[in-house]
Amino acid sequence: MALETMDNQAEVGRHSIADMIALLAEALARSGRLVALTGAGISTESGIPDYRSPDGLWAKHTPIYYADFVRNPSVRRRYWARSLNGYSRFRSAQPNIGHKALAAMERAGRLHYLVTQNVDRLHTLAGSRKVIELHGENSTVHCIDCGYREPRPQTQARLEWDNRHLPLPADEVGDAEDVQTPLCPKCGGLLKPAVVFFGEPLPGEVVERAFNVVNEADALLVVGSSLTVWSGYRLVRAARDEGKPVYILNLGQTRADGDATLKVEAPAGAALAEVASYLGIDIERYER
Repeated sequence: MALETMDNQAEVGRHSIADMIALLAEALARSGRLVALTGAGISTESGIPDYRSPDGLWAKHTPIYYADFVRNPSVRRRYWARSLNGYSRFRSAQPNIGHKALAAMERAGRLHYLVTQNVDRLHTLAGSRKVIELHGENSTVHCIDCGYREPRPQTQARLEWDNRHLPLPADEVGDAEDVQTPLCPKCGGLLKPAVVFFGEPLPGEVVERAFNVVNEADALLVVGSSLTVWSGYRLVRAARDEGKPVYILNLGQTRADGDATLKVEAPAGAALAEVASYLGIDIERYER
């Protein structure tokens, strides 16, 4: 099957998912410097909810904006209240076959770099080494006032201890007026997870690194992202502006469907495992 047949959308409709994954693998096999861009859809198979689906985080919670977190004590209480009964899910999550496939592709020299919008660190846990975390990561907490940093589990332990007499908050916690929020043990300032909140600028050096690796790439593979957020979508546009093929593996519509050389709608884990197999990569051989 030639990749060019995908230009005809009617032709796409006649191919099975297995055919489409085979086409994707065939296309990626021709890439010498492939860069992957991943989003929440690759981690749902690890039990971490995405954002925009009917069962996603935003169906239950209002997103936290940086300015509100800093200025509004009730917003900070609401954020940390959610953490009381939600962080354990993130802490116990393990990489799935999709994370492992990308790590194996890197180790085998078939993946040049990985850029992720996720903060769960599952790519690193799976063994990926060349990772750029666009939106930060959720394993560290820092003080906005003095810069003090500590592991998130350490903050979580204090949070749980200080609120040990409270019942677990419901999914939508309102003002959470009884929740005691953690403060910096060094200066008493505001603690914030090392993730980029809405309305908070991405670190300039991280953005520059991401653009640099896309510039070095000869193809871009998007996995599990709707690309609604500009930070990821602009990397796709940069690749297309340079005439590089963009391949999308995602369940549902994305902002870049019109930019895609090929799009496959399939679960990320199984599809990436098939791609790795096509490339002759034994995932188990490269597991940490």
